[in-house]
Amino acid sequence: MQITEIRIRKVAAEGKLKAYVTVTFENCFVVHNVKIIEGKTGLFIAMPSRKTSNGDYKDVAHPISPEFRTKLQDTILAEYAAGHIEEGSTSADDD
Repeated sequence: MQITEIRIRKVAAEGKLKAYVTVTFENCFVVHNVKIIEGKTGLFIAMPSRKTSNGDYKDVAHPISPEFRTKLQDTILAEYAAGHIEEGSTSADDD
């Protein structure tokens, strides 16, 4: 599955959450609210999730294979590092 578009919206607030990302696959499927987060060892992505009734968070969309997760993360973080960020930042509460 090919990634055909990545849209990155930087988060204005200080903190570990750096940006929200929208990823389009093969111009026919889109995933919103992928997060770029600053961790102890650097940036990583977190897939969109929802809070369950017991307080845990569960991904609502995610890669099945580790290889595709790595490809997705590497592609998103390369775009972020290259400064390909949309105009107009968002606050962490806009989600």
